[in-house]
Amino acid sequence: MNTEEIMALDKKYVMQTYGRQPLALKKGSGAVVWDVEGNSYIDCLAGIAVNNVGHAHPRIAEAIADQAKELIHTSNLYYTRQQVELGELLVGVSPHDLAFFCNSGAEAVEGSIKLARKYTGKGGIVAMENSFHGRTLTALTATGQKKYQKGFGPLTPGFTHVPYGDIEAVRKAITDETAAVLVEPIQGEGGVVVPPEGYLKSLKELCQEKDILLIFDEVQTGFGRTGEMFASQTFNVTPDITALAKGIAGGFPMGAVMAIEDVGSAFQPGDHAATFGGGPLACAAAIASIKVILDEDLLTKSKENGNYFQSKLNFLKEDHGIVEDVRGSGLMLGMELDVECGNMVNDMREEGVLINCAAGKVLRFVPPLVIEKDQIDTVSCILGDVLKKYSD
Repeated sequence: MNTEEIMALDKKYVMQTYGRQPLALKKGSGAVVWDVEGNSYIDCLAGIAVNNVGHAHPRIAEAIADQAKELIHTSNLYYTRQQVELGELLVGVSPHDLAFFCNSGAEAVEGSIKLARKYTGKGGIVAMENSFHGRTLTALTATGQKKYQKGFGPLTPGFTHVPYGDIEAVRKAITDETAAVLVEPIQGEGGVVVPPEGYLKSLKELCQEKDILLIFDEVQTGFGRTGEMFASQTFNVTPDITALAKGIAGGFPMGAVMAIEDVGSAFQPGDHAATFGGGPLACAAAIASIKVILDEDLLTKSKENGNYFQSKLNFLKEDHGIVEDVRGSGLMLGMELDVECGNMVNDMREEGVLINCAAGKVLRFVPPLVIEKDQIDTVSCILGDVLKKYSD
């Protein structure tokens, strides 16, 4: 089928919940994908910060294929070697002691909120304006953007939103019924918003002072995206609970809730569950993906190529007055414009580069960590031509 045929069938048979680009992808390798017509694109979106080790990495493909031939699903009524091996691996690379496995970022956020409420016996959650935590009802309630919540009320009670970066606003929002503060170390969907200097450390200190928990939503920032395995390590702040997903399994659907031992031990049999959570196939993919990040030193590559990419974007900022700001960490970068950027995404796609627009005016760049400097050069050159078009 060609792209038009696929689009027609999608319209006929699939609920129209996505504003898709007119592009049907067929295959990928590294930081490049191809559509069904054979056109190639440098992928600077990586499945929205998911394909951190690149497309079709042979070690991921081999791990999935080998596991699928042996055992795909068992449920959590039984033990599997793959799940405990992944738990051990995650504890070794994270600031946490215990893991719970689920299937998505929204599930990881929901599980994190449940764990905080179970541990503290309280229900209040202080979350941030401009945040994004997922599409399930409680994750949607935690999300600090009204546009995502419209039409889905009544929402889950117990949430208060304050401006991101304002530590005094958090302090004022904390009450005797507050269980936790929930925050993205870097806001992704909100426009790649980097926290003010010292903000996350101040949040940690405030939570300790008030005897409440700090939850990091690292669904987008995790697994090398910011130049360290987790953004908590980038900012040298250890949360009590962390929600993970996206880059955890090389593109295979998976999520996890991680916590320090005292907090994680609050979950007892029957408190929380996921039929497919931590299945052997997902765990095999995750083990392979994390080992690729470590073995191929993709953390260093994320830092170095992230700095290189950011420098290229800053050069463009100097040349084009419509660029307001360039920001980010590692290979999680945003270019804020003074105009809407939706049409620029289309123009970039037509020139062979995939990006997207966050918060209306921010071009978001979250490519696979395996992207090469010459590919970054090509992206920068094409972006320069597109910016010039809108600057004239």
